[in-house]
Amino acid sequence: MFITLEGPEGSGKTSQLALLVDFLRQEGYIVLATREPGGTQIGDQIRAVLSDMGNQEMRPRTELLLFQASRAQLVEQVIRPHLQEGGIVLCDRYADSTLAYQGYGHQTFPLEQVQAIISFATGGLKPDLTLLLDVDVKDGLQRRAQGGDWNRLDAYQLEFHQRVRQGYLQMAQAEPQRWVVIDASRSMEAVQMEIREVVLGALAR
Repeated sequence: MFITLEGPEGSGKTSQLALLVDFLRQEGYIVLATREPGGTQIGDQIRAVLSDMGNQEMRPRTELLLFQASRAQLVEQVIRPHLQEGGIVLCDRYADSTLAYQGYGHQTFPLEQVQAIISFATGGLKPDLTLLLDVDVKDGLQRRAQGGDWNRLDAYQLEFHQRVRQGYLQMAQAEPQRWVVIDASRSMEAVQMEIREVVLGALAR
């Protein structure tokens, strides 16, 4: 099963994914955890370029294609092989991030065009389950700033991040069979308990 965690900045995806991985392994599941952009040697180099505050001149088209290059490598080198062996893959962000950020956020390219580029990069691989950790944009950005991991995308204007969040919510509403929206404004423990309940239910099915 392929499970992704999505959400605006500061929603707690990375921390929640780590807790979920530990829990599932304790339950006896074979789990591979990865992230986007990155997850491979090539992808991590691309991640560094995308995140670098010195790359303020990067254009939306460049940004979109760099994310797809990292993703294509991750899918072929890591995700597909593990799924073919029958394991569970948990990914911190995936293709829906591109639709949210480079699609809804930038509003530079038609969503259909963005989707076509994503499909090429992934070979059509979609998650079985996507958890949207939803949080107020201002609260999320404040969390990010306090965490000290501020990057080039975080520095976009507030309106950009608000469009990203609304994009996520629209995608979740349009495909409820895949998405589950989780209120990430609560305590880490409460959010994790709900995530575990949702994931175990999906694995049981």
